[in-house]
Amino acid sequence: MAGVHLLAIPYPAQGHVIPLMELSQCLAERGCRVTFVNTEFDHRRVVNTLADDKLSGGRIRLVSIPDGMKPEDNRNDLGRLCQAILRVMPGKLRGIIEEINQKDEDNKITCMIADLNMAWALEVAKGMGIPGVAFWPAAAAILVCGISIPKMIGDGVISEDGTPLKDEMIELGPNMPVIRPEHLVWRCIGDFETQQIVIDYMLKNAKIIEDVEWQVCNTSIILEPGALANYPRLLPIGPLIAHHRHGKRALELKEKVVHGVRQGGDSYNNFNNLVDWLTSAQT
Repeated sequence: MAGVHLLAIPYPAQGHVIPLMELSQCLAERGCRVTFVNTEFDHRRVVNTLADDKLSGGRIRLVSIPDGMKPEDNRNDLGRLCQAILRVMPGKLRGIIEEINQKDEDNKITCMIADLNMAWALEVAKGMGIPGVAFWPAAAAILVCGISIPKMIGDGVISEDGTPLKDEMIELGPNMPVIRPEHLVWRCIGDFETQQIVIDYMLKNAKIIEDVEWQVCNTSIILEPGALANYPRLLPIGPLIAHHRHGKRALELKEKVVHGVRQGGDSYNNFNNLVDWLTSAQT
């Protein structure tokens, strides 16, 4: 697979960085080169964690860009973090890609894999003629909830700022678990101002990925048949088990998951199809 060079960018949170790193490891094992872009804040933590790791034979390179926040700022303030990301990171990411592409004609970025919460990065890639893949690192049901915001507003379930209008359980689709209004993800992250910022951020991401050919998720049809049926464009390629986990029980769990995925077929086949597409999508 010579010539495939991916740029991977996760949302700056542990639960997003780890699954995308695992996907990058899997792709590197299939011969891809990966430039993994963290924020400067997360980059230091990742480098310390992976200091003794060979990162798939050196095929994964770790780089960083600023997130737009000051060192003393609270990065758990999701509203401020999302605003800073959109203000600073698109230009910095474009600069990283231009630097890589200018440095080595034979090592240009051929595709971007971006966390769905960083869908703006796919717009950057599109503007530079680079195809993109949207990756959702968590349960498909959570993504379906975000994608369903416009429909919930139209149906009178929530207001335009995400506030529930009825005190009753919410069902997003057949065979999906019902949700209590107070458990909607944007209702659990802070004050009303933060809720509005995050709702707007999620709506922008959902709009951007409408034109993305590949949308993949860290789940399997066995685990979430209802959510995946409700959003058929989302292809399962998981669950992904972190390479760095050691111990007998962890290895047994990984073997069971891999066996289950292969037996179920969908995740295993989807991953292989993704690799084939990445090969054919070289620019």
